[in-house]
Amino acid sequence: MIFSELHENKKAQLIIGFFIGMAFGSLLFIGGVTKYDVIIGQLLLTDFTVIKIMLTAVVVGMIGVYAMKSKGVVELHPKPGSFGSTVLGGIIFGAGFAVLGYCPGTVAGAVGGGSLDALFGGVFGILIGAGIFAWIYPSIYEKILARGEFKTETIPEALHLNSRIVVIVFLVFILSVLAGLEYFGL
Repeated sequence: MIFSELHENKKAQLIIGFFIGMAFGSLLFIGGVTKYDVIIGQLLLTDFTVIKIMLTAVVVGMIGVYAMKSKGVVELHPKPGSFGSTVLGGIIFGAGFAVLGYCPGTVAGAVGGGSLDALFGGVFGILIGAGIFAWIYPSIYEKILARGEFKTETIPEALHLNSRIVVIVFLVFILSVLAGLEYFGL
Protein backbone atom coordinates (compact mmCIF):
# COMPACT_ATOMS: atom_id res chain seq x y z
CA MET A 1 0.00 0.00 0.00
CA ILE A 2 1.23 3.45 -0.88
CA PHE A 3 -0.16 4.96 2.31
CA SER A 4 1.26 2.33 4.71
CA GLU A 5 4.39 4.39 5.35
CA LEU A 6 2.29 7.51 5.88
CA HIS A 7 0.03 5.57 8.27
CA GLU A 8 3.01 5.10 10.59
CA ASN A 9 4.10 8.76 10.46
CA LYS A 10 1.76 10.65 12.82
CA LYS A 11 3.52 14.01 12.36
CA ALA A 12 3.12 13.87 8.59
CA GLN A 13 -0.54 12.92 9.04
CA LEU A 14 -1.11 16.00 11.22
CA ILE A 15 0.55 18.31 8.69
CA ILE A 16 -1.36 16.82 5.75
CA GLY A 17 -4.57 16.87 7.77
CA PHE A 18 -4.05 20.52 8.66
CA PHE A 19 -3.67 21.56 5.01
CA ILE A 20 -6.57 19.37 3.86
CA GLY A 21 -8.69 20.88 6.62
CA MET A 22 -7.72 24.39 5.49
CA ALA A 23 -8.65 23.52 1.91
CA PHE A 24 -11.94 21.94 3.03
CA GLY A 25 -12.87 24.99 5.11
CA SER A 26 -11.94 27.30 2.25
CA LEU A 27 -14.16 25.34 -0.14
CA LEU A 28 -17.05 25.47 2.34
CA PHE A 29 -16.56 29.23 2.64
CA ILE A 30 -16.36 29.71 -1.13
CA GLY A 31 -19.45 27.51 -1.56
CA GLY A 32 -21.34 29.75 0.84
CA VAL A 33 -22.31 27.10 3.40
CA THR A 34 -20.57 28.91 6.24
CA LYS A 35 -23.20 31.67 6.07
CA TYR A 36 -25.94 31.50 8.66
CA ASP A 37 -28.63 32.51 6.14
CA VAL A 38 -27.69 29.67 3.78
CA ILE A 39 -27.78 27.07 6.56
CA ILE A 40 -31.11 28.33 7.89
CA GLY A 41 -32.41 28.34 4.31
CA GLN A 42 -31.49 24.66 4.06
CA LEU A 43 -33.29 23.85 7.31
CA LEU A 44 -36.37 25.75 6.07
CA LEU A 45 -36.12 23.98 2.67
CA THR A 46 -35.84 27.29 0.81
CA ASP A 47 -32.12 27.11 -0.15
CA PHE A 48 -30.54 23.78 -1.12
CA THR A 49 -26.94 24.98 -1.39
CA VAL A 50 -25.87 22.85 1.60
CA ILE A 51 -27.33 19.61 0.27
CA LYS A 52 -25.87 20.28 -3.20
CA ILE A 53 -22.38 20.72 -1.75
CA MET A 54 -22.76 17.67 0.52
CA LEU A 55 -23.98 15.44 -2.32
CA THR A 56 -21.18 16.68 -4.59
CA ALA A 57 -18.66 15.84 -1.85
CA VAL A 58 -20.19 12.37 -1.50
CA VAL A 59 -19.87 11.75 -5.24
CA VAL A 60 -16.26 12.94 -5.40
CA GLY A 61 -15.29 11.05 -2.24
CA MET A 62 -17.08 7.86 -3.25
CA ILE A 63 -15.47 7.76 -6.69
CA GLY A 64 -12.04 8.65 -5.28
CA VAL A 65 -12.09 6.11 -2.47
CA TYR A 66 -13.33 3.23 -4.61
CA ALA A 67 -10.96 4.12 -7.46
CA MET A 68 -8.02 4.00 -5.02
CA LYS A 69 -9.36 0.77 -3.47
CA SER A 70 -9.76 -0.91 -6.86
CA LYS A 71 -6.14 -0.02 -7.72
CA GLY A 72 -4.92 -1.41 -4.38
CA VAL A 73 -3.72 1.98 -3.20
CA VAL A 74 -5.79 1.94 -0.01
CA GLU A 75 -7.68 -0.48 2.23
CA LEU A 76 -10.94 0.43 3.90
CA HIS A 77 -11.13 0.05 7.69
CA PRO A 78 -14.72 0.88 8.66
CA LYS A 79 -15.11 1.49 12.37
CA PRO A 80 -17.62 -0.50 14.40
CA GLY A 81 -20.80 1.32 15.33
CA SER A 82 -23.77 1.03 17.62
CA PHE A 83 -27.30 2.32 17.77
CA GLY A 84 -26.61 3.85 21.20
CA SER A 85 -23.67 5.94 20.01
CA THR A 86 -25.49 6.87 16.78
CA VAL A 87 -28.60 8.09 18.62
CA LEU A 88 -26.64 9.98 21.28
CA GLY A 89 -24.33 11.53 18.68
CA GLY A 90 -27.33 12.51 16.55
CA ILE A 91 -29.03 14.20 19.48
CA ILE A 92 -25.88 16.15 20.44
CA PHE A 93 -25.19 17.10 16.81
CA GLY A 94 -28.81 18.17 16.22
CA ALA A 95 -28.97 20.20 19.42
CA GLY A 96 -25.75 22.04 18.59
CA PHE A 97 -26.90 22.61 15.02
CA ALA A 98 -30.29 23.92 16.17
CA VAL A 99 -28.81 26.29 18.76
CA LEU A 100 -25.93 27.69 16.71
CA GLY A 101 -26.88 27.10 13.08
CA TYR A 102 -23.53 25.50 12.20
CA CYS A 103 -22.24 21.94 12.01
CA PRO A 104 -18.63 21.19 13.07
CA GLY A 105 -17.33 21.54 9.50
CA THR A 106 -19.07 24.78 8.69
CA VAL A 107 -18.20 26.30 12.07
CA ALA A 108 -14.49 26.01 11.25
CA GLY A 109 -15.02 27.60 7.84
CA ALA A 110 -17.11 30.37 9.42
CA VAL A 111 -14.36 31.10 11.96
CA GLY A 112 -11.90 31.32 9.09
CA GLY A 113 -14.26 33.80 7.45
CA GLY A 114 -14.32 35.95 10.60
CA SER A 115 -17.66 34.99 12.20
CA LEU A 116 -17.43 35.65 15.92
CA ASP A 117 -20.60 33.68 16.70
CA ALA A 118 -18.94 30.61 15.18
CA LEU A 119 -15.78 31.23 17.21
CA PHE A 120 -17.36 31.77 20.61
CA GLY A 121 -20.45 29.58 20.24
CA GLY A 122 -19.00 26.93 17.95
CA VAL A 123 -15.32 26.40 18.70
CA PHE A 124 -15.62 26.96 22.44
CA GLY A 125 -18.80 24.86 22.49
CA ILE A 126 -17.04 22.03 20.67
CA LEU A 127 -14.06 22.16 23.05
CA ILE A 128 -16.28 22.23 26.15
CA GLY A 129 -18.51 19.47 24.76
CA ALA A 130 -15.50 17.31 23.87
CA GLY A 131 -14.12 17.77 27.38
CA ILE A 132 -17.45 16.82 28.97
CA PHE A 133 -17.75 13.79 26.67
CA ALA A 134 -14.22 12.62 27.56
CA TRP A 135 -15.03 13.07 31.25
CA ILE A 136 -18.28 11.05 31.20
CA TYR A 137 -17.18 8.51 28.55
CA PRO A 138 -16.25 5.73 31.01
CA SER A 139 -19.61 5.96 32.77
CA ILE A 140 -21.75 5.99 29.60
CA TYR A 141 -19.79 3.54 27.43
CA GLU A 142 -21.51 0.32 28.50
CA LYS A 143 -24.86 1.92 29.42
CA ILE A 144 -25.36 3.85 26.15
CA LEU A 145 -22.52 3.86 23.62
CA ALA A 146 -22.04 0.08 23.29
CA ARG A 147 -25.78 -0.67 23.08
CA GLY A 148 -26.87 -2.30 19.83
CA GLU A 149 -23.45 -2.74 18.24
CA PHE A 150 -23.50 -3.58 14.55
CA LYS A 151 -21.01 -5.08 12.10
CA THR A 152 -18.21 -3.15 10.49
CA GLU A 153 -19.23 -3.41 6.86
CA THR A 154 -19.24 -1.09 3.92
CA ILE A 155 -22.51 -0.68 2.00
CA PRO A 156 -21.38 -3.10 -0.79
CA GLU A 157 -20.39 -5.69 1.84
CA ALA A 158 -23.71 -5.31 3.70
CA LEU A 159 -25.68 -5.67 0.46
CA HIS A 160 -23.44 -8.51 -0.86
CA LEU A 161 -22.94 -6.60 -4.11
CA ASN A 162 -19.96 -5.64 -6.21
CA SER A 163 -18.72 -2.21 -5.10
CA ARG A 164 -18.77 -0.92 -8.69
CA ILE A 165 -22.49 -1.66 -8.95
CA VAL A 166 -23.19 0.14 -5.68
CA VAL A 167 -21.07 3.14 -6.71
CA ILE A 168 -22.83 3.37 -10.09
CA VAL A 169 -26.31 3.11 -8.51
CA PHE A 170 -25.51 5.77 -5.88
CA LEU A 171 -23.86 7.95 -8.52
CA VAL A 172 -26.94 7.84 -10.75
CA PHE A 173 -29.22 8.50 -7.76
CA ILE A 174 -27.20 11.45 -6.44
CA LEU A 175 -26.73 13.01 -9.88
CA SER A 176 -30.49 12.65 -10.46
CA VAL A 177 -31.22 14.43 -7.18
CA LEU A 178 -28.77 17.22 -8.06
CA ALA A 179 -30.27 17.57 -11.55
CA GLY A 180 -33.76 17.65 -10.04
CA LEU A 181 -32.79 20.39 -7.59
CA GLU A 182 -31.38 22.46 -10.45
CA TYR A 183 -34.40 21.76 -12.68
CA PHE A 184 -36.81 22.99 -10.01
CA GLY A 185 -34.62 26.00 -9.22
CA LEU A 186 -33.96 24.92 -5.66
